[in-house]
Amino acid sequence: MSDCNGNCGSCGEGDCADRTQESLLAPMNPNSNVKKVIGVVSGKGGVGKSLVTSLLAVLAQRCGRSTAVLDADITGPSIPKAFGIKGRATGSETEIYPRESAMGTKIMSINLLLEEETAPVVWRGPVIAGVIKQFWSEVLWGDVDFMFVDMPPGTGDVPLTVFQSLPVDGIIVVTSPQELVSMIVEKAVNMASMMNIPVLGIVENMAYAECPHCGEKIEIFGESKTAEVAAKHGIDLIAQIPMNKKLAAACDKGMIEMFDGEWLDEILQKLLSM
Repeated sequence: MSDCNGNCGSCGEGDCADRTQESLLAPMNPNSNVKKVIGVVSGKGGVGKSLVTSLLAVLAQRCGRSTAVLDADITGPSIPKAFGIKGRATGSETEIYPRESAMGTKIMSINLLLEEETAPVVWRGPVIAGVIKQFWSEVLWGDVDFMFVDMPPGTGDVPLTVFQSLPVDGIIVVTSPQELVSMIVEKAVNMASMMNIPVLGIVENMAYAECPHCGEKIEIFGESKTAEVAAKHGIDLIAQIPMNKKLAAACDKGMIEMFDGEWLDEILQKLLSM
């Protein structure tokens, strides 16, 4: 309603959309205080969504903010490997304790609960959705300034669960330069619009390669269409990450916290000003 004051307890409108949305939120762990929740989404797989999630968490941590990553990509978890975290998470009878990276980022992923990290997760959608709610409600996150949620690609069950169950403050959309991918990006942007969640920016990964001799930017996948998609939806913040073998090696070796690059600085400043 246009005159909604946000106080559902005093509202007599039983069919209020805001009231309905609030009723779907999963309760936060009672011993945790997560201030901002940022979703990182992509329309398709293989574009570097987990990479961007990790980089944003590292950058915010470097700025003195306490950060956490909720790995909601249950069937394709890669966050623990990027941060070099091995072994299983522990807990009590009522709570699960997240693992911490070398620099202090708190992390929870299904791979931290499996006996073997290569074991497949062959679960149906409702079970996966339930696990994500458990990660929010039963993990002892403590005090966190920014929680980044690494979502699986697409617009299916899991992104919908995250949007409805967690108090998401905004999303970052990750894409690559191909024109086909740009069409799929619009699906993710439109889903966020349907859920009334702001798109904070678009990150174009593998945007270009840089010649090691002259520094020329080479567009391997052809001319990017990301700016057109962003302009169409009123998104004014775009970041580009080049193909970078050092960045790929850092992820493979579990040393993402050692990366060096300024590609996401503008998006970081937008997050810090929220």
